[in-house]
Amino acid sequence: MRSLLRTPSVHDPELLRDVALVCLASGVVGVSFGAIAVAGGLPVWVPVVMSLVVYAGSAQFSAVGILLAGGGPFAAAATGLLLNTRTAAFSLAVADVIGRGRATRLLGAHLVTDETVAFALAQPDPARRRAAFWISGLGLYAAWNLCVLGGALAGGALGDTATYGLDAAFPAVLVALVLPAVRGDAGVRRAALTGAAVALAVTPLVPVGVPVLLALAGLLVVRRRSA
Repeated sequence: MRSLLRTPSVHDPELLRDVALVCLASGVVGVSFGAIAVAGGLPVWVPVVMSLVVYAGSAQFSAVGILLAGGGPFAAAATGLLLNTRTAAFSLAVADVIGRGRATRLLGAHLVTDETVAFALAQPDPARRRAAFWISGLGLYAAWNLCVLGGALAGGALGDTATYGLDAAFPAVLVALVLPAVRGDAGVRRAALTGAAVALAVTPLVPVGVPVLLALAGLLVVRRRSA
């Protein structure tokens, strides 16, 4: 971990600015998640422990929604697992970035999210990709869990943050992160457009979160072009 902090990427003001913005957006969503879970009747420890152990925003929201609707823990866990299967593909994309040690790979796998993968793959060389992954991963993990705790302690006093449009901050920042890659690479652009089309087409037909998983079909376009 010390070697990561000595790489030039740590002193890259653009990287640190982008990580800070995503942490802010993630924190807003985390506060909302904690508040909604407790306001719905769950004890404070449930969203807090879930955030530490599961650490997956969409899966956590879905699981809590099922629990609050009267569903059992097995249904909630199964839904969370389904929504999180996309991280398997993400892990393959950054397998060489995380590191080789067993403890490092275990921790790194826990930090694999849409955002950390986007940060890592946007960097031009292996050293910067590794630093970007760990800086964003640790920063986002800390921000998410602290804000979930704050939201859970506040309970229903905050209300639904979606009322103020703050829920849009998180996807907006993520779009800003991936735009440079989409603009600069025709293959990435084709894959993104195909994936978006698939996701939009199946959205009315499948549960929330599944369209994102099916959007990975866009990768087939790149594979066929390179074959």
